[in-house]
Amino acid sequence: MENIIVRNNVTILGQGDQPLIFAHGFGCDQNMWRFITPAFMDKYKIILFDYVGSGNSDINAYSSEKYQSLQGYVQDLLDIIETLSLQNSIFVGHSISAMIGLLASIQHPDYFKKLIMIGPSPCYLNDDGYRGGFERSDIAKLLDMMEMNFTGWASYMAPIAMSNPEQPALTQELKQTFIAADPIIAKEFAEVTFLSDHRSELPKVSVPSLIIQCSEDSIVPSSVGDYLHQHLKNSTLQLMEAKGHYPHISHPNETIQCIADFL
Repeated sequence: MENIIVRNNVTILGQGDQPLIFAHGFGCDQNMWRFITPAFMDKYKIILFDYVGSGNSDINAYSSEKYQSLQGYVQDLLDIIETLSLQNSIFVGHSISAMIGLLASIQHPDYFKKLIMIGPSPCYLNDDGYRGGFERSDIAKLLDMMEMNFTGWASYMAPIAMSNPEQPALTQELKQTFIAADPIIAKEFAEVTFLSDHRSELPKVSVPSLIIQCSEDSIVPSSVGDYLHQHLKNSTLQLMEAKGHYPHISHPNETIQCIADFL
């Protein structure tokens, strides 16, 4: 048990019994939830963690082979749930974590009561009749930039992803979070994130889900939210006024309200 708690830097907060798991997106860590968790402390048992290679996780536990697909991250999430003996968890996942939670729920639907997905996407690449938001050449350029000039990539990506120029401190924080990551691991996680396609898995999901879609999300177009809603049975689509890809940082009150309404 100890090694999984240390491996993923697991934090447990709150006074309640109902497990509420918060999972961060690519390039981030559990600190990204700090504006959200206080609202749920009194009623829930809150579980926070860092994926291997992110935040204060055990970087020595990383292997390119294990994490070359999302399945490695899915297994880590299931390990945490099993280690803590969690039942009927409510899972809140940002960005690629939404897919990690979704895939975990297909393997073990009994572990999950509800899925809450913030800015989710099953596929970031454009395809025939599907607009994921990126061409393959766009992703290739981003990955090249990560390899050639990691700090430059972070400086370029942070303002686009945050999309809240009136709050420059948030963009700066995101940039610093990006830069703090190991460049090789970050690039491999980016490849897995942006080049994976999990559209075929959506019909297998049985757990009730909430899709939280930001207006003018620079990473995930609104058409993706619509696509997920159409292909996930028992799903609810909530369109936010918040702009950008990090509403839990830029617009925490609206994000809290969306989560609380669904719960």
